[in-house]
Amino acid sequence: MSPERLGRWLDGVASRHGAFTEVTPADDGLRIACADTTAVTLRAPFGWTPEPPLLAGFTAAAQRDRRAAVLLVRRGRWAVGVFDGDQLVVSKVDARQVQGRTAAGGWSQQRFARRRANQTDAVVGHAVETAARVLLPHAEGLAALFTGGDRGLVDDVLADPRLRPLAALRRDDAVDVGEPTKAVLLETPKQFRAVAVTIVEPGDRPA
Repeated sequence: MSPERLGRWLDGVASRHGAFTEVTPADDGLRIACADTTAVTLRAPFGWTPEPPLLAGFTAAAQRDRRAAVLLVRRGRWAVGVFDGDQLVVSKVDARQVQGRTAAGGWSQQRFARRRANQTDAVVGHAVETAARVLLPHAEGLAALFTGGDRGLVDDVLADPRLRPLAALRRDDAVDVGEPTKAVLLETPKQFRAVAVTIVEPGDRPA
């Protein structure tokens, strides 16, 4: 859920399920108990330090704009960007051809496999250079790095020693993306800024 909708959504929960009878801190978020025993768990996208009043403090923290970096890598294409809240500050999207798979066998297949591996290595190398050039100058002010695409290739990119400041900021939860295009990059804040919501209503519990 977008953080901007959180307040209205909570008002709707209270109107449907009754007043909040208990609000307690949870991992990076809150647990809320309603009058009809509905349980709501909220998780802040950038973490949260509990402080009273809990509900207002959590909502304000979730809505606070943070600076975050995004690194997307798939075979043949990569994209990087820095966002302030949902606003893109700087970005770079690029591509490099990687040959598709072949049904050929024997020596031709082995030669093709080596060529494909070399092309993939080149993609990783170019993605490293792009991340170093575009993201590293902003590393000191970043709250997090969000990644997506081919996890193995992302791991290979972030294994470069130059990108250690970025790797240290990487979040475990990956953004779910297709091909790393500019349009896809621009949509990533909808995922990494979202407040994770779990709601368990009385009828959802086993008898």
